[in-house]
Amino acid sequence: MIPPPAQRPVRGTVLSIDRVGYEEAWGLQRALVERRATEHGPDTLVLLEHDAVFTIGRSGREEHWGCDERRLVQSGYPVYRIERGGSITFHGPGQIVGYPILRLASFCPGPKAYVRMLEEVLIRTLAPWGIIGRRIDTWPGVWVGPGEPAKIAAIGVKIQRGVTMHGFALNVTMDLSPFLLVTPCGIERCRVTSMADVLGHDVRMDPVRRRMAEVFGEVFGIEWTEWVTDVTTMRQRWPAQGPVQATREFANESDK
Repeated sequence: MIPPPAQRPVRGTVLSIDRVGYEEAWGLQRALVERRATEHGPDTLVLLEHDAVFTIGRSGREEHWGCDERRLVQSGYPVYRIERGGSITFHGPGQIVGYPILRLASFCPGPKAYVRMLEEVLIRTLAPWGIIGRRIDTWPGVWVGPGEPAKIAAIGVKIQRGVTMHGFALNVTMDLSPFLLVTPCGIERCRVTSMADVLGHDVRMDPVRRRMAEVFGEVFGIEWTEWVTDVTTMRQRWPAQGPVQATREFANESDK
């Protein structure tokens, strides 16, 4: 069940920027979480693209990537172990990644309801393109197809000090071949698809981003009163917080 949006819309900020390196975006999230947790910043939705990269969440197991991260690195892909839920996934150009930075208790009773709300955002985002997204109860994310399902959007979140970070990724028009190197999200025989593959033609990113932000506001009851689209403004106002150190800390922790 999807919680109803707040009766009074919360005011929030959208950061809709183009391509940002994974470490910088990770550090940006940490900075935004700190500001939101201390009531020094608004609820924020970050929408962006990444250069090609694999990330491994807390549920990742070595068999999900062939027991050797070096194989992925040697194939030209950086690999980051991060603090979100879920296993391994791929991010790359042509995929919209969303990082909601929200005070969770203001919007829903807990993480499970939050994931359902994110799924609802993604399902509604796809609808104007005639793509019917659906849920599978045992796996977070959004799937398409009347027969064997294919995953079109992944979800992996972290709640830190009552504030959400990490989020979701929607495959729009992207090279899906890197997913063949791993077991996506730790799901055996998981087929991955994109909006372009479903429709048979490329899909422009900007209309999908706009639709996604609009629907996110509807589902969560947020009125977007500020839009930031310039990466220089983003860096000046929200300098990234220790991304390299965070990478090393979590990598070391995962080896214990």
